[in-house]
Amino acid sequence: MRKIVFVLLGISMLSLNAQEADPILLTVGGKDVTLSEFNAIYNKNNNKTEQTEASVKEYLELYTKFKLKVREAEELGLDTMSTFKEELAGYRKQLAQPYLTDKEVTEKLIKEVYERMKYDVRGMHILINLPAEAYGKDTVEAYNKIVKARERIIKGEDFEKVAKEVSEDPSVSKNGGDLGYFTALRMVYPFEVAAYTTKVGDVSHPLRTRFGYHILKVTDKRPAKGEIKTAHIMIKTTESDTGEVAKAKEQKINEIYELLIKENQDFATLAKQYSEDQSSASKGGELPVFNAGKMIESFENAAFALEKDGDISKPIKTEFGWHIIKRLSYQPLGTYEDLYNSIKQKVSKDARSNKSKEALVKKIKDENNFKEYLAERNDFYKIITEDELLDGNMNIDKAKGLNKVMFGFYAKDGDKVEYTQTDFANFLANRASPAKRIGPKPTIDIKTIINLLYQQKVEETAIQFKDNRLPKTNDEFRLLMQEYRDGILLFDLTDKKVWSKAVKDTTGLKEFYEKNKEKYMWEERANATIYICSNDEVVKKVTKILKVKLKKGYSSSDILKMINTDSQLDLTIKEGKFTKNENEYLAKATWEELTVSTVKDEKGTAIVVIHEILPPAPKELDEVRGLVTSDYQNFLEEEWVKSLKEKYKVTVNNEVLKLVK
Repeated sequence: MRKIVFVLLGISMLSLNAQEADPILLTVGGKDVTLSEFNAIYNKNNNKTEQTEASVKEYLELYTKFKLKVREAEELGLDTMSTFKEELAGYRKQLAQPYLTDKEVTEKLIKEVYERMKYDVRGMHILINLPAEAYGKDTVEAYNKIVKARERIIKGEDFEKVAKEVSEDPSVSKNGGDLGYFTALRMVYPFEVAAYTTKVGDVSHPLRTRFGYHILKVTDKRPAKGEIKTAHIMIKTTESDTGEVAKAKEQKINEIYELLIKENQDFATLAKQYSEDQSSASKGGELPVFNAGKMIESFENAAFALEKDGDISKPIKTEFGWHIIKRLSYQPLGTYEDLYNSIKQKVSKDARSNKSKEALVKKIKDENNFKEYLAERNDFYKIITEDELLDGNMNIDKAKGLNKVMFGFYAKDGDKVEYTQTDFANFLANRASPAKRIGPKPTIDIKTIINLLYQQKVEETAIQFKDNRLPKTNDEFRLLMQEYRDGILLFDLTDKKVWSKAVKDTTGLKEFYEKNKEKYMWEERANATIYICSNDEVVKKVTKILKVKLKKGYSSSDILKMINTDSQLDLTIKEGKFTKNENEYLAKATWEELTVSTVKDEKGTAIVVIHEILPPAPKELDEVRGLVTSDYQNFLEEEWVKSLKEKYKVTVNNEVLKLVK
């Protein structure tokens, strides 16, 4: 009896110690949230420099709402749906990657990238397509093709000529295989290695990437140009532009250039007014920062040729149109410390991480008592033929009786995984669908191929074993997966209850708008037409035309054609409904119906015609649908959370709350 009491006491003490180590902070509908889980999410999302009791409680309220929605999703069974499981599995694969690398090797790879980024390389290539999963005869045939292409070039044939005849890169017909300049991380890793290890003027040996087999000729290597930020004014052109159309566009870009250079007008203002690149025009023509290989070569060369910030290029032509480029800022290659995090992130997603994988597999073997039995591997030398290896469809019946363990991983906590001859036989029998061989059968070494395939399965199994154990061996990963799981559930249900509902529920949206339309008011506006004139002579011409406009039935398009005979910049017309402060010319005009005002400022002269003054009024639903939809979504969410609080009991341990840090 005493022994039983001691055992029960021991169990209760263990339970108490475990609870003290990670106590329950919050319970939502019977589901517990531990202190460690809340701490992890709070510290990740709390941007406040100083933690206060109020900030913790504020975040707890937000987190409680979050958990209420997750609890509802669980109650509805959304976590059991195949679509949810597939999406979570996809995220899990991404999240696990940083934990499935060797840090020491990764650091070396980051350093390697930085050293290569100090130079831009220019190269030409020839590609023979081959799927990444291809193995056997297709590989041999592709390899032989690329070898023959290289032999032709080594013997003196022109690289571009051979590329156009042989290369299966779709762009070869336009560029002759020329890839322009590029830097580290721009190409797949094996290609990058060849680019940075092949001497200028030399042709690399054949190399394999996920696209197929390549040879590469390095044509130049130069110090990295760094990064440049530019703005541009663009007049679009198309291949169909000919005659007067092409001439008018060239004239327009040259006239804009004259305004910049001779009249010293503001670049950003002209970009907003005239540039036809809609994505940059509203930002004064500003483009994202770029380095070698990011832009069309002619644009890049013109940009980097600008010597100092503020310099403006002459108009240049690209396949997209005419451009005037302004240099905004230039930055040489940053320091290793500056670029470290950016490079690290890119390396983790790059094929070069395979080096890290190799080092990781060795550690997994060492930590999990790896055992292998090579005699069981060697049994396959005797039962598989060259044809079966090449075609990837071994006769599975040959492996009857082969069922021994080939290798295994055995963790100290008892977890294990074993790979058997049966597993390997199934792999060999189902690697690829049978394909009819073309040409003579290539000679292969059965032992070499079997050994490579066996090693592949060892590596895959090792990483999968570590991957499967991550939630048990790594708290950070476990909590991260919990966060993503809850986030997916929350997104799906919120979309159904709030976001999509607000968009699809047109009746509810209209009722909400009617109840709240006083929030969506137009200020007093004018229905007006604004004629912006480049000079006094244009003002006179426009004034004369306006006097007979109604009688003659002239449209704005007609007036533009009559005025802009010499220059496309002489007259610009803006028409519509405007608030008083929405347009600088309108703000200075006489604010009365049926008035014509001539307004001058340092930029020019405008004739403002006010047709009608529109009093303050609610905006129509179609005019503010986006804003009303957003407000309706907030309303739906508030109502939803209110109902969830009534449905699920929420308890908070305030003593544990004090431990949040």
